[in-house]
Amino acid sequence: MKLKTVSWKKLQETLPKSGKHIIAQQTDDSLVVYQAFRPAIANYAVAHQAFGGNAYNFDRMSWIKPNFLWMMYRCGWAEKEGQERVLAIHLPKTFFEEILSQAALSTYKHWIYPDKAIWEETLRTKPVRLQWDPDHDPAGNKMERRAIQLGLKGDILKEFGKRQVLAIEDITDFVKEQRAVLRSGRPEDLLVPEESLYVLQNTSLKNSIDLH
Repeated sequence: MKLKTVSWKKLQETLPKSGKHIIAQQTDDSLVVYQAFRPAIANYAVAHQAFGGNAYNFDRMSWIKPNFLWMMYRCGWAEKEGQERVLAIHLPKTFFEEILSQAALSTYKHWIYPDKAIWEETLRTKPVRLQWDPDHDPAGNKMERRAIQLGLKGDILKEFGKRQVLAIEDITDFVKEQRAVLRSGRPEDLLVPEESLYVLQNTSLKNSIDLH
């Protein structure tokens, strides 16, 4: 597994307890996002290092999450039907910021959109939907900190799935191992991917996604 790991408790010492933040495993020029799929989709993605095949539908919105534990909450640590396989997808930061630049907020914010009609039109026409949701601890409890998730559709989903991926790795075995640790009552032994704050330098982009 390419991902660097760290203890859950140690990671929390380095992260903000509240506020909206993009948190991800990253290098100088790339970051990791997560998705969970049924086996047919995951097998194709890992084998081809791109998305496609008969089981994958580019006409549907597909959600990506840079927070590992948000993905664990969503997929039930790889136990929910249709989400049994967890993939770590390495992307260029330049493309991730392109995704952010094409995003519409999933909820109306009057300080970003002049009126609801403009927001509704933006939500209809933009190819990316952005949500700020509560982050979650390993047990699935909501935290004060907000995590980002991004829904992609249309051309940008095809660009993501077919051309921009740097690497796709199946981390399901790691997820299952850590699920067992969590359920053994030894949270101090739980390992998670090492994550840090993703700092956006573009002020207008930060404002447009309500990051503050």
